[in-house]
Amino acid sequence: MEIQSIKQRFGIIGNSPLLENAINIARQVAPTDISVLITGESGTGKEFFPQIIHQLSARKHGQYIAVNCGAIPEGTIDSELFGHEKGSFTGAHEARKGYFEVANGGTIFLDEVAELPLQTQVRLLRVLESGEFLKVGSSKVIKTNVRIIAATNINIPIAIQQGKFREDLYYRLNSVPIFMPPLRERKEDIILLFRKFASDFAEKYKMPSLQLEEDGQGLLLNYRWPGNIRQLKNITEQISIIEKTRLVTASTLVRYLPEIQESKLPVPFKKDHEGEISERDILYRVLFEMRKDISDLKQLVGEIIKTEGLSLDVNDNDTQVMKKFTAEYDSYMRDNNSVTIHHSSPESASEPLDDSVVLEESLSLTDREKDLIKRALEKYKGKRKNAAAELGISERTLYRKIKEYDIDQ
Repeated sequence: MEIQSIKQRFGIIGNSPLLENAINIARQVAPTDISVLITGESGTGKEFFPQIIHQLSARKHGQYIAVNCGAIPEGTIDSELFGHEKGSFTGAHEARKGYFEVANGGTIFLDEVAELPLQTQVRLLRVLESGEFLKVGSSKVIKTNVRIIAATNINIPIAIQQGKFREDLYYRLNSVPIFMPPLRERKEDIILLFRKFASDFAEKYKMPSLQLEEDGQGLLLNYRWPGNIRQLKNITEQISIIEKTRLVTASTLVRYLPEIQESKLPVPFKKDHEGEISERDILYRVLFEMRKDISDLKQLVGEIIKTEGLSLDVNDNDTQVMKKFTAEYDSYMRDNNSVTIHHSSPESASEPLDDSVVLEESLSLTDREKDLIKRALEKYKGKRKNAAAELGISERTLYRKIKEYDIDQ
């Protein structure tokens, strides 16, 4: 089945290459019995993929059971998944089949699989390795032929380091990984989704559909969407019900988008209080990210000089222009508490152009970034999800940086 047909069949909206890549992986893995682990932030639409895989597989006529592992109490999760015998615990007045027995020949979707207790993880690992399990309170081995698809919004490698998830189970589940991108990485789909939701709610509530102004479109595209598609849908519904006018402008959206001003900054903004990231730290981060742009700019200047056929013996007018430029640039950098800049004079112009601008602190920007990460982790007592949000980066990026800089926690 083609990707476009799959999107139409399952009601998936969007043309993002990242989205279509995820759908393509699901389509390719569907005919097999390989376990699949779907990762991505909450609200990105991970729940579509188990249904795609099941419906496009030979198991499509078998049972499909979706289990929210985070919604079942720890004391009853084993009974729910594997069943129990009569009298095996208080309240077990009769024997009961678990999901793995009921779904034999079908598919089980374990949503929020990282929330499973360690004891249950051991049982799940046995099912994946041998297709066998024991009911609670029983010593009789039961065989099952179930395909397992799991999903989580938690960074499992970090959970493994913290002793909350078994590494062997992770590798068993992660035979084929599918990553569902966050909405902020699918900018080309945001307006499409808004219009679809607006149309759906207009039909549901018997009212005219919302129309999005151009400035409103820009605001939607620049917002970070921490709640992803779920948040966009909720906000569209709120506006559909509450606003009398059907024309949605940027000023309308601001009332519904939390922390809209902060979301438009390149990095999180905090006042310079103890334990928080200061404006100077932000400046260092921006400089760190702009190093490549500066290098490209210097290369461009060099090419212009060569193209114009400028010699090293510049005339007085050229000298005055260069002096004025460098003076203004130095003044700007000093006013912004930035790094020291050294410029070569016309008298020393025999040196290569690429050496004429030197960022003295560029070599210490790595240390500065490492320090920022340490401070964010200390502030949130090692909670990487919160630290990543504070730094304005994904948990995956934060995990990679921690490994790269060998940061102890």
